[in-house]
Amino acid sequence: MLTGRQLLWWAEDYAYAGWRQLRGLTSRTSPEAYTHPDPARRPPVLLLPGVWETWRFLEPVARALFAAGHPVHVVAPFGLNRGSVPEMADLAAAQLIEADLRGVVIVAHSKGGLIGKSVMGRADTGDRVLAMIAINTPFAGSPYARWLPFRSIRAFLPGDEVLAALAAQRADHGRIVSVATCFDPHIPGGSELRGARNVRLGTPGHFRSLTDPALVPLLRRELAAFAD
Repeated sequence: MLTGRQLLWWAEDYAYAGWRQLRGLTSRTSPEAYTHPDPARRPPVLLLPGVWETWRFLEPVARALFAAGHPVHVVAPFGLNRGSVPEMADLAAAQLIEADLRGVVIVAHSKGGLIGKSVMGRADTGDRVLAMIAINTPFAGSPYARWLPFRSIRAFLPGDEVLAALAAQRADHGRIVSVATCFDPHIPGGSELRGARNVRLGTPGHFRSLTDPALVPLLRRELAAFAD
């Protein structure tokens, strides 16, 4: 049973998500806008959004990392990221190969972390990815996925065969930083990943983690550490 405070956090989380989606609809920024900072610093970043999110949902993160000198790449063909994790991983891998990106750190939100982990385990792209920072990713799925009759959501049910295959793919856990919040209304079991570095933010919510004042400094520190 959720407390009154948790229900308020849930409402605030959806209010932010709706506002961010509207902002994304009005953005006219080109997907290439953040790829060439001057001066540039390593590592480059590949941004992977969550389900029903375009890359513009993460545009504040892209803008902040670009301002810090990191080339930020997106996968424009994702659209709203409604395809299966393997389908979206194919698109992300194609972007890495087409742009000849190497030494990349994936910065992902929610489902994007599952896609990123899939890309890290592929023979054709695994050596192009240095590490991943995953924010509120349902590595173990979510029991709440049964509430919605959409294939793109029910793919997060615990026991899903894709999730099971990714869970067995443990070799890359040491290259993953899993960032979670103190309360995630979408992932009651949390985002902890055994063998990864697990970090917790103070802001409650699945989406509002992207507004936490500690997030961008954390991303910058982790990117700098991975570059060393």
